[in-house]
Amino acid sequence: MATGFAHEIRVGWGDCDPAKIAYTGRIPEWALASIDAWWEAHLDGDGWFQMELDRGYGTPFVSMQLDFRHPITPRHRLICRVHPVRLGTKSISFAVSGFQNDVLCFEGEFTNVFVDPNGFQSIPAPVEVRALVAPMLPG
Repeated sequence: MATGFAHEIRVGWGDCDPAKIAYTGRIPEWALASIDAWWEAHLDGDGWFQMELDRGYGTPFVSMQLDFRHPITPRHRLICRVHPVRLGTKSISFAVSGFQNDVLCFEGEFTNVFVDPNGFQSIPAPVEVRALVAPMLPG
């Protein structure tokens, strides 16, 4: 299994279609929930809501790329592994890989841009984010 921060998702019966596998649209939702959990784990409990309202910056998505590898079902917990892979001047990218029972089900890359929530204009990555993320980036 890939390394990185792990976020557990309980896949329920209502998450699935008549073929008894997860609805495709739920998979990006679980990936985004896992990125939000990554922020919470690394910013003293603050996720996207607090980043925008309390810390003064938002991070809307500008790109999402997903590859599906294996069906997801309610049979096992979905473990989503998250790690930052790029930090640009005004953006950040995360890799998210979803596993069930140690089998890779999906992998993707998600890019956010930093914005001032009041004017919705892009801003440089905050100093606190740079200090946090830079040591975690791949060599």
